[in-house]
Amino acid sequence: MHVHTQYSDGTFTPREAVSLARERGLDTLAITDHDTIDGLPEAFVAGAELGIQIVPGVEFSTVHGGEGLHMLAYYLDMEDAAFLAELARLREDRLSRAERMVQKLQALGYPITFERVREIAGGGTVVRPHVAQALVGAGVVPTVKDAFSDRFIGSGSPAYVQKHALDPIEAMRLIHAASGVCVLAHPGTWREADPVPIEVVQELIGSGLDGIEARHPEHTPEMEARFESIANGAGLFWTGSSDCHGTLYEPVRMGMRTTPPEQFEMLKRRAAELRVAVRRP
Repeated sequence: MHVHTQYSDGTFTPREAVSLARERGLDTLAITDHDTIDGLPEAFVAGAELGIQIVPGVEFSTVHGGEGLHMLAYYLDMEDAAFLAELARLREDRLSRAERMVQKLQALGYPITFERVREIAGGGTVVRPHVAQALVGAGVVPTVKDAFSDRFIGSGSPAYVQKHALDPIEAMRLIHAASGVCVLAHPGTWREADPVPIEVVQELIGSGLDGIEARHPEHTPEMEARFESIANGAGLFWTGSSDCHGTLYEPVRMGMRTTPPEQFEMLKRRAAELRVAVRRP
């Protein structure tokens, strides 16, 4: 329910991601690239050929309290003009943000270029991990994860640049207006490692949040149990997701976490309700 491709910061093409899902015994795959739905057409074709159900999605950038907070949007109307306009604005901001990060890193003496970052992105949405990959390629850090420290491009670091995005509640309104289902992404990894405060989760629930990504490779067992309990107590569904970025992180995560069928059925029912509510065909 959470996979990235080369259209954002994954290393697989959509077809390669779908093929791997089949190899690993999965029957459903959500393509959720950052702020773009450009990989979905290829995924739909591959899914039809390989017998994998493709859930259309996107990982949507928002900001709360000065920090990024991501929303997974599923089954949205891919032709909704307002939503597409916001995705375009977010992609443009990501490009500008990455360029400013590179400028800061250069001023600190690190030998990377924005041209190299764009090459790594390969025409997809430019995101922070592409800057991290450039740092790895230049020999500045040994791994992508090391680049996200307080020395380089982690939150509050010397080369960090704040993103500009909607407040999560505004984003949920936009997603719902496009008949999309809103799921809080990896709430255990807010501000790089700290979980989203419970009061923030409750505020989002009160404002219309549909579900919570409770199971995630970077959540502890205690976090997973806590977020499942919060979702159950609020009458929401919860998901389990690998947040697979291909070979960007080791091991390849696809299938490390999955969503139970009964939770997925709740998600689909919510999507059907939203389509009726906004009179989508």
